[in-house]
Amino acid sequence: MLWEDGRRSDNVEDRRGIGVGGLAGGGVGVVVIALIAMFFGVDPRVILQEAGQGQAPSGQQQAVPVDPAQDKLKDFVSVVLADTEDTWGDIFQKGGARYERPKLVLFTGAVRSACGLAQSAVGPFYCPGDRKVYIDLDFYKMLEQRFGAPGEFAKAYVVAHEIGHHVQNLLGISAKVHAAMERSSRERANQLSVRQELQADCYAGIWANHANRSRHILQAGDVEAGLNAAAAIGDDRLQMQAKGYIAPESFTHGSSAQRVQWFRRGLESGQLSACDTFKAGRV
Repeated sequence: MLWEDGRRSDNVEDRRGIGVGGLAGGGVGVVVIALIAMFFGVDPRVILQEAGQGQAPSGQQQAVPVDPAQDKLKDFVSVVLADTEDTWGDIFQKGGARYERPKLVLFTGAVRSACGLAQSAVGPFYCPGDRKVYIDLDFYKMLEQRFGAPGEFAKAYVVAHEIGHHVQNLLGISAKVHAAMERSSRERANQLSVRQELQADCYAGIWANHANRSRHILQAGDVEAGLNAAAAIGDDRLQMQAKGYIAPESFTHGSSAQRVQWFRRGLESGQLSACDTFKAGRV
């Protein structure tokens, strides 16, 4: 992936090494529950948000060592974020709207957001409450070593997917889905969650399409790396690793095949209209 000459974003908020003081209101126990929930098909951010509402800061913030080897990763993420800003800025402008650039927060170990307390084990996430993306750069080690998804474009896909959730938030999709989920059964809520996640995958593909057409970032093997990353974090693969069996009714993000399908659809079309997972009969 060609990125070194790209623009760096001014919207990276580096909280690495700051740490989070006192895990009041549950702390580690909440994170364990969230991790279990993730493997059983529940979005961990729901649990973290509920726990965070009852938490009050306590104690001193503890410094956490920062790996100097992450400096290049920070630079890389800044370029990818800038690239998403340029892509979605152009798309929104052509649609007669203004794209609001989100902040991307880098953290180490744990972080507080408008969605509550989160530890790095829950993976990268987007918080609609403060319109920020949160990433512990150590996640990329897990993506490569545990999930077998190496490569820079695989890393870029992760950022682009979370930015896809920001786009959904700006378009009012997230609020509609959340309201519908609150009125639905658990199974129906999971189905809505899957469609929302697959749409974010499709939006990630749109970014790749536009970025490559305008800035020629893709090299041989990059598309395969992105598709591999999408497949690596499918619900079916994660459930098989965690439980030894698959329960499709509990999917919240989509199967590996579904994630690949919708990322590819956005990549090949480059059109928002191709990413309406909610009108699709089957995803």
